[in-house]
Amino acid sequence: QAVCGSAHERARPSCESERQRSTPPGLSERRPFVADMSEIEMEARVTVLEARLKTATADYNESLDTIWMLVCAMLVFFMHSGFSLLEAGCVRFKNTQNILAKNLIVVTIGFLCWYVIGYPLAFGVTTARVPNMMAGSNNFAMDGFLAEKTKFRNWFFQGCFCATGGTIVSGAMAERTQLKGFATFTVLMTSVIYPIVIWWGWSGNGFLA
Repeated sequence: QAVCGSAHERARPSCESERQRSTPPGLSERRPFVADMSEIEMEARVTVLEARLKTATADYNESLDTIWMLVCAMLVFFMHSGFSLLEAGCVRFKNTQNILAKNLIVVTIGFLCWYVIGYPLAFGVTTARVPNMMAGSNNFAMDGFLAEKTKFRNWFFQGCFCATGGTIVSGAMAERTQLKGFATFTVLMTSVIYPIVIWWGWSGNGFLA
């Protein structure tokens, strides 16, 4: 380009042709396309890109929240194994199977009770103008979870705490109650006692809130 600039006036046409030959292929086709786009089309494309960016950001944040809650829930869930080892070492050998069965009952029967009636009483917020101050009354057996899928992770996270509450009590009842007695307590604990207390204090609608 410096040689072309310092050349004689008659060399200008050859310089122009050289610049045209050095232009990358396709650039000459793209410039008229961008120039011909109207402001409305540009604004429409920018709006679409912004909407896609917001959707991708929301999905990314939702994924991070789900992963974090699942990791925390699994840490709480594995407390059952720790309590099982602790309680098995604190009782006599003949009661080892009994205390391990009690911890297994909490995880199985306790989560079933939480699924059917525990979670609805603890977090089943309704759309009524005057909500019930005693307990929740919605989402029985995961009803309506597909409409708001974030409730699945909340259900599992809160269920781990509910079951862990029953496991803590199993240590105090070791060698003092029969298996059927502890099973009855587990049903009451995960279905009524723990959920109602949660509604009273943490739902925002209970009479302790």
